[in-house]
Amino acid sequence: MRNTYIITALLLCFYLQAQTSAVGIGTTNPQQKLHLENSVGTLRVESLDKDNNEFNGGNASPTGTYPLYVDSDGVLKLILEPLYNSNGQDALDNLTIPTSFINLPFSDPDGKAETTFKTYTITVARESILEVKYSISFEVFQNNASPPAKINDAAARRISTYYTLDTGTRRYGQSDRCYMNNSINNPAAYPAPEILASTGHGYNSTTTYVVLTPGTHTLYFKAEVSTNLPALLTYVKLVTDVDSIFMRLY
Repeated sequence: MRNTYIITALLLCFYLQAQTSAVGIGTTNPQQKLHLENSVGTLRVESLDKDNNEFNGGNASPTGTYPLYVDSDGVLKLILEPLYNSNGQDALDNLTIPTSFINLPFSDPDGKAETTFKTYTITVARESILEVKYSISFEVFQNNASPPAKINDAAARRISTYYTLDTGTRRYGQSDRCYMNNSINNPAAYPAPEILASTGHGYNSTTTYVVLTPGTHTLYFKAEVSTNLPALLTYVKLVTDVDSIFMRLY
């Protein structure tokens, strides 16, 4: 009897497919190629369950559910495949990027200096949303001597990182840090032993989203240093420690 029911159900499915080019389960009027009527229940794919997929973490608290992704071939999977992911490795090498420093001259007219230190080219076939996460390292000095001299004027510098899209000037994902040192004799002379200047790495980090229209686009990652006017001599070394970049398309 059970086999008879199965054969009948299969014949019914084949009949509906021949009539409508669609298959309905629990309904005689399928509205899609495969239509599961509400009372039938959910769709189960065993290749995605906790026993058959390493990216399914099982019965995790509190919900035990995981995002499901679809690739360009329409294959459903649990693995996240970003456009770019440094994944704990150093994303940028200061020896290979186009420009690895910013030099702000003394008395610069606008008190700002900017450089582009990395570019990425992305092509999309439809309107998409691009997620960008980054962490960029830097060090701040007074000049590029060997070794670079510490800043000794007890004044603040702002170090900004961001990216622009194509030929636009809008700053996406801007992140800022303020550098300031102290000097015992400020504003008098600055004997070397009395220069209380911090050294080491600073970091700018942020997450942002930008809409991409169909076509090829270029992201320009930039950094800027600025001071009060008149501009103060400043030298910023870029990507001097472990940097990270993550990009994903939606």
